[in-house]
Amino acid sequence: MKDDRRLKRKVRNSYIVSTVSMALVLFLLGSVGYLMVAAMKVADTLQQSISMTVELREGLTAERRDAIASQLTAQPIVRTIAFVSKEDKIEDAEFRKMFESQIEEILGENPLPDSYELTLTARSSDRELIAAFIDAVSAIDGVERVSYPAQMAERLHATVNKIRLVLLLFGGALLVISLILLSNTIRLAIYSKRYLINTMKLVGATKWFIMRPFLAGSVTQGILAGAGASALFCAAVYGLNEAVPELLTIAQAGKIALILGAMIGGGILIALLFTFAALNKFVNMKSNKIYLY
Repeated sequence: MKDDRRLKRKVRNSYIVSTVSMALVLFLLGSVGYLMVAAMKVADTLQQSISMTVELREGLTAERRDAIASQLTAQPIVRTIAFVSKEDKIEDAEFRKMFESQIEEILGENPLPDSYELTLTARSSDRELIAAFIDAVSAIDGVERVSYPAQMAERLHATVNKIRLVLLLFGGALLVISLILLSNTIRLAIYSKRYLINTMKLVGATKWFIMRPFLAGSVTQGILAGAGASALFCAAVYGLNEAVPELLTIAQAGKIALILGAMIGGGILIALLFTFAALNKFVNMKSNKIYLY
């Protein structure tokens, strides 16, 4: 009787340990996924921060300026467009700081052109696409010149792409390591029940009769682990949001809900697959070999 209680306690403890371990791994994966989403969003924002100036020829009519604006807006690479008049430019306080006197007193007139300030989408990282876009804009009737910081943009895009690659490699490596750890944890939990499995085989139980309660328990274990990981994740996100409110805005609430769903769904799927793999090994193992493990 005492041995039976000790065996039940060991089985229960292994189940609890494997569930907690799975919850912690899912929490870690969800947290890394959350930070990766935020980092990718910041990377996109950086790529979209570079502006392009389209200077207009002097003396254009309002209709012609509107036509140029329509042509620019129609380009899929353009994210935002804003018209800046020559009067607004010359009255800019930062621009005025560069001159000790009124620039009109030196030149007799306002030399600055009207222009459109464009911000581009992340597709501007394609060198051929941006070159074709600049050529197309330069060919528009009424456009005097197109100014674009090409070298700075290339360095920025290259840096952002490297950051993305590092994040993907880090996330992939962490996922593989986490899956290996979960596999070993679940395998050990099934290992602690190998004698029970062998006893069921000896009394004539079929393979699926043995596996069915274990697989059902693994689904429950996955739900509990996913729910626990989700609770920890929500608490961590709430704490981060209190300290850094911008982080929640960057990552977006919809994507956070997707991460929560992925943790619960992933917990069920991982527990089911790894339990099935471990069970299949011990169910198919001959009785005279089970004592060797």
